[in-house]
Amino acid sequence: MVVICKFVVCLFLSLGFFPLHAFAAEVLQVRSSSILQIGDRNRILTVKLACTDVDPANENNAVNLLRSELKRSEKVNLRPQGSKNGVLLSKVFIVESQEDIEKILFRAGLATFNC
Repeated sequence: MVVICKFVVCLFLSLGFFPLHAFAAEVLQVRSSSILQIGDRNRILTVKLACTDVDPANENNAVNLLRSELKRSEKVNLRPQGSKNGVLLSKVFIVESQEDIEKILFRAGLATFNC
């Protein structure tokens, strides 16, 4: 019983020293208005925003907005929705603000919802 209590105490202390968001994925590159390159510890993933369509006329504005919101090494959480042709379809949330990237584009009027 004492061993279990020590284990639980060590577990809680280690969570305090190593917060879970420290293990979040990070943005490596904004490649287009809906394609991001994300680093997840030892992997590099190509991620497509799952539910967005951007009008080609708004492409440059959308890319600029994403680049201003998603600085290189910005911590993000992914909520996968599937995959298509080797590209992960996912919702992407900024860890610090818990803001959904797609909603940022929708609010700016640069994207439409397609799910």
